[in-house]
Amino acid sequence: MNFVETPLPGVLIVEPKVFGDDRGFFMEVYHAARFEEAGLTAPFVQDNHSRSSCGVLRGLHYQEPNPQGKLVRAVTGTIFDVAVDIRRGSPAFGKWFGLELSEENKRQLWVPPGFAHGFCVMSETADVVYKCTSLYEPQHDRGIRWNDPAIGIEWPPVSPLLSPKDMLAPLLAEAPLLPVFRG
Repeated sequence: MNFVETPLPGVLIVEPKVFGDDRGFFMEVYHAARFEEAGLTAPFVQDNHSRSSCGVLRGLHYQEPNPQGKLVRAVTGTIFDVAVDIRRGSPAFGKWFGLELSEENKRQLWVPPGFAHGFCVMSETADVVYKCTSLYEPQHDRGIRWNDPAIGIEWPPVSPLLSPKDMLAPLLAEAPLLPVFRG
């Protein structure tokens, strides 16, 4: 496994070693010791799987209190995956990083606790799976508006299909509960 730093401190691209032949392929998607060597020591306690159609935009989501770190990958299709630093007091507050995750490139994105996460489906459909470091708590589920001009995410050119919750999410400047940067 290769762990690649991004412009956002703590957000990592995880590139698995893929062993393929005419029968198919094999790869490790998680290995506790290798993740620990990369500084990722929080245990994963929940796995999630979503299927979405082209243009579906999910996010930007976070949980506060009890923030979730997420290890995200597209097992089918292609998504544009985004992490936004929303930790009050962080030098990178309001900055974002995005990249394409697909069944072809087999990359994963590590989104640490304290970051908002979202993705947009670029293929006909996409199955997205992600491991979480905290259990989902519906009463602490929060969001930031996907198109907040203060963040300025450069989403793919699609007409997004949004949930009512995501349409009504507040701007980052108006979010009532944000995590705090701990250095």
